[in-house]
Amino acid sequence: MVRVVGDGIETAIYNTKEALELAYSRGLDLVEISPTANPPVCRVIEYQKFLYEQKKKQKEMKAKSTKIVIKEIRLSPQTDDHDFEFKLNHAMRFLKEGNKVKVDVFFKGRSILYKEQGEAQLLKFAEALLDYGKPEVMPRLEGKRMLMIIAPKK
Repeated sequence: MVRVVGDGIETAIYNTKEALELAYSRGLDLVEISPTANPPVCRVIEYQKFLYEQKKKQKEMKAKSTKIVIKEIRLSPQTDDHDFEFKLNHAMRFLKEGNKVKVDVFFKGRSILYKEQGEAQLLKFAEALLDYGKPEVMPRLEGKRMLMIIAPKK
């Protein structure tokens, strides 16, 4: 026994064999929609069209989901003011577009001795971008790099 629903069909409980005959007489398929219901619910529809619509809905859901992009900007402990402003403008544009910005200071050779300068650069960078985004990960040292991630404001 199944409950049959569909366009132009009276919703009623049919014997499974009768429901199949009803669907085939209309040139359609009998598709089980809710197997856990008591009695199970079946719909009389064109199965290929049903699959196509499901795929279409899944595609739309996937397209609507946001993709997080992380843009990377690299500084050095002795980055000049002009270069700093240039990279700052790029970061502002990235944050306006809704992307995260990963800022890192790369220490070459013995410049690792100037960790404080690198951290100061990152904090200055974050402070300049407060109107556009907030630091998600504060500056931390990983090997010869000091990293910070800034997320856009919503």
